[in-house]
Amino acid sequence: MKLSQIGIFLCLLFTKPAIAGTSNLPVKDEPYVVPVSVKYTLSPKWKDVRFKKIVADGDNSLFILTDAGLFRDFPGEIISKDLRYASLADKSPVDISIQEGTGYLYYLYPDRFLTNKHAGTICGYLPENRFTHMAVNANDDVLLTGEEGAVLYNRSTKVRKLNIPPGEFVRLYVSDHRFWYLSSTGIYWLNGDKWTNVYSGNNLTAIAFFSDKIAVGTTDGYCVIDRSGNTVEPKNNKLPVPAITHMLVVRGTCWFATDEGAFVKQPERFDYYASKRWLDQDKIVDMAADTDGNLYFLTPTGLNKVEFIRETLAGKAEFLQDNLRKYHLRYGFSSASRLTDPGDPTTMRLDDSDNDGLWTSFYLGSQAFRYAVTKEEKSREYVWESFEPYERLLSIHPVTGFSGRTFERTGYIAGDTIPWRPAPDQDWWWKGTTSTDEFVGYMFVTSVIDRFVAQTPEEKRRVADYFDAIMTHIITNDYYFIDYDGKPTLWGRWNPEYVNSFATTQFDRRLNSTLTIAGLQLAYRLTQKEIYKTEAFRMMQEHGYLDNMKIPMNNIRFTFGFQHQGITMGEDWNHSDDEMAFLTYWVLYNYAFNDTLKQEYAEMIRDHWKIEKPERNALWNLLAYGTSGDIDLESTIWYLRGFPKDCNRYPVRNSHRKDLEFLPKDPHTNFREQTTTELIPKIERPMNRHNNNEFLIDGGSGAHYRLTGDEFLLPYWMARYLNVIQ
Repeated sequence: MKLSQIGIFLCLLFTKPAIAGTSNLPVKDEPYVVPVSVKYTLSPKWKDVRFKKIVADGDNSLFILTDAGLFRDFPGEIISKDLRYASLADKSPVDISIQEGTGYLYYLYPDRFLTNKHAGTICGYLPENRFTHMAVNANDDVLLTGEEGAVLYNRSTKVRKLNIPPGEFVRLYVSDHRFWYLSSTGIYWLNGDKWTNVYSGNNLTAIAFFSDKIAVGTTDGYCVIDRSGNTVEPKNNKLPVPAITHMLVVRGTCWFATDEGAFVKQPERFDYYASKRWLDQDKIVDMAADTDGNLYFLTPTGLNKVEFIRETLAGKAEFLQDNLRKYHLRYGFSSASRLTDPGDPTTMRLDDSDNDGLWTSFYLGSQAFRYAVTKEEKSREYVWESFEPYERLLSIHPVTGFSGRTFERTGYIAGDTIPWRPAPDQDWWWKGTTSTDEFVGYMFVTSVIDRFVAQTPEEKRRVADYFDAIMTHIITNDYYFIDYDGKPTLWGRWNPEYVNSFATTQFDRRLNSTLTIAGLQLAYRLTQKEIYKTEAFRMMQEHGYLDNMKIPMNNIRFTFGFQHQGITMGEDWNHSDDEMAFLTYWVLYNYAFNDTLKQEYAEMIRDHWKIEKPERNALWNLLAYGTSGDIDLESTIWYLRGFPKDCNRYPVRNSHRKDLEFLPKDPHTNFREQTTTELIPKIERPMNRHNNNEFLIDGGSGAHYRLTGDEFLLPYWMARYLNVIQ
């Protein structure tokens, strides 16, 4: 990316796109700029080296000052010692510098300075070990400083000895042909042979130059002055991390480095780069930028690049889909992965999950919508491939119509073993205790296959028989999932006695009623069995399920004193309920018995969508748009563009940030646990599935855990199907 494209990146990725209302539909899938992380590899023989300083020359070559000599970049994002010049290979520079204007690399050794440009003719011999820092301006002036003083070299004039300004030395800078000296208490520029003070302060740590201004960093924020020292912008310490160590201006955009990551100033906010997603460690010792506008962050142990690339949503979808199919399919289930050795990507394992059926519904659903859009036979093939494990969940055990959570070969179970039972086939085990989450997955995949994929009478019957078996089990067993032990599972419960035991202030009452009616409607449409229609209206009329479904979301609040089998409920918000509700809304609305119900459903969906808007979830927006007709278009595009292709679940932390406005943690006034007034971008938050609170700002399962990417694929292909993007 060119320097001028930084502005495009700022506008398109992290700020709200200039899109409002459905009159702008469809949104054209124009290329946009996104940051991606590139971590350089250090040869194992240099594993103990410590990095000190980085520069990028005019050819975008990277040079790193270390305690073991000069290192540089090599093809393949590799860092190793620079051995190109035999005469310098065994020497260790004291400092390195890039000449202003030319981008030429200069070296400072204990007894000389030199450059290999100009045919190697520039070389100045020095009293040994006197100078430790160097800067070179566009006039070929070379400034050297040390504890005992400074000297100025020039090709056409004699050496001039200089004093050094007072205060603890911080760094030398060059700007507009001038040399600048930063101490902990002042900023000075070299005027002839004298240092002129332009600014005095305390705990100064860094400066960065705009065209006519200087940003001044401290241990507690920064301010902006003009070149005469007058304050242009007062000190701002509402930053992600106020203790600044380095600053850099890239085409008018100011970047900051700290001991807790880096951040960049934008018109409305600061974007924060920290955690293993971006850095091998958060302590940054130096940073540099190349001529394409990419940033390089040097830590004591590694080099990390933030590269700005142009991509499209279609390109991201293709990448994530290919990655999922290569690395995340387990018997047809879409499975998150873990590394048995966290540092080795070749040790990837796919483990069983309690919610294999639910998580796979996102992938299968994405391929169903993809087929609806493209008619590509491969996507249809992928749907049937992942439908097979759903069918096997019904047949792998002897409990008629009961769907297990998951299955695995004997002896290879990764999770807890208590709910597992051997299958009649001795090579396999299956897991029971199936919940409402799984039931929602069964409903959703059934509906999208029926609507978009099943074409022949045989295919239609295959899907109908699958869901008919599940719903027959539920009705026959008084609206419970009955497990292998003959008892209802903990959460597979839709019986009126259970559902109506919840207060009207608890979402479970509304949710379980909605799941029940949606399932009965779907089963009726697929089979035309009158029992499903009769039961649905009986539940709505005799047991109040329709009224339950229409309980206003504003009525849901902290409810004390309710327990289910020893589990306290109603005192916090479970964001899995949002996930279950919105997936179910698609089925509920599109399989409604009549238009009157459909209109009532649209109103209840709209009511829930309004509560969800602050979380800016693209999938909830699109599921609402495909039913009630409501959408926050800006947030939908913002989510899709900001979703990272790197799906590792890095641990991240944002609760220390001073630039965020936090809300009180009060279950009565902030029941849905919104931590900040504004949602920060997804690449700054923990990488979670849709069942987590989007306002979680700390957390993460670890870099050795990786999601599948279908968290993006389903909303992307829904957006294509609904003509939100093209």
